[in-house]
Amino acid sequence: MLKRLPILCAALLALAACGHSGDNGTAAPAAASTTATAPAASAPAPAASAAPASAATAAAASAATAAAPADSTAAAAPAAPAQPFVDDGKWVEGKDYFRIDPAQPKAIATDKIEVVEVFSYACPACNSFHGAMDQIEKSLPANAVVHYLPAAFRPDENWPVYQRAFYAAEALGVRAKTQDAIFDATWKTGETATYDLNTGRPKPKGAWPTIEDLAKFYAKHGVDPKEFIAVANSFSVNTKMKQADDLIKAYGVPGTPSIVVDGKYRFSPSDVGTVQRAIELTQWLVAKEAAGK
Repeated sequence: MLKRLPILCAALLALAACGHSGDNGTAAPAAASTTATAPAASAPAPAASAAPASAATAAAASAATAAAPADSTAAAAPAAPAQPFVDDGKWVEGKDYFRIDPAQPKAIATDKIEVVEVFSYACPACNSFHGAMDQIEKSLPANAVVHYLPAAFRPDENWPVYQRAFYAAEALGVRAKTQDAIFDATWKTGETATYDLNTGRPKPKGAWPTIEDLAKFYAKHGVDPKEFIAVANSFSVNTKMKQADDLIKAYGVPGTPSIVVDGKYRFSPSDVGTVQRAIELTQWLVAKEAAGK
């Protein structure tokens, strides 16, 4: 029974989206979240007022980031060769992908074309898709980079605590090396799970993992729990969480997982049907951006 929910996610193409919570604030069953159809992504793009936090706030966050250790990553594999941009009608704007108008800032400061996954460790569809993100990263040319933007729009399923843990782990230099491990702890062993993996429903709120519980997980990866908790509750992490919320809103993201390319284009893997098509569309959008089209 313990593996029932992840297997169900995989069986449903590993691409269905977890949408925004409803107005009643009640938690939906995990299986329902996995199979739910996200709101139409063709809705009007957000107004400029939905832009990320102020320049002063961004500067404060940048300063905190500069002071923090770099995130640990494995040795970079050779980049895939760049693909020429060919518009043969395979991918249709407004159907397969959507233009973000006006274009929004990138999630990180980079000169490369940025491929962002908007996700949550608590999202069952994201758990099913995170292996595909490894494939996407390996498929990108040297002029593109993958980044992750954690969402918190399901407080009814405890998403904000995972968003906070993401930024604390990033500040402490362990986010990259624990990315797969925390998905496993949330969806395989249940160590950091908000869901009861036997029933496929959220646990009673009093049993939800706290930032202190997540600190115990990161302690197994070399992080002092007290330091993790202090960083997780710091001003800089609060700032990053606010910026992430604002940027996800500005991108018009309807659910998770979603892919955003350079703040200009977005799509939901569930809309394109298979992991291979999600990889191909990401490569095509990177080539489109590189060609200035």
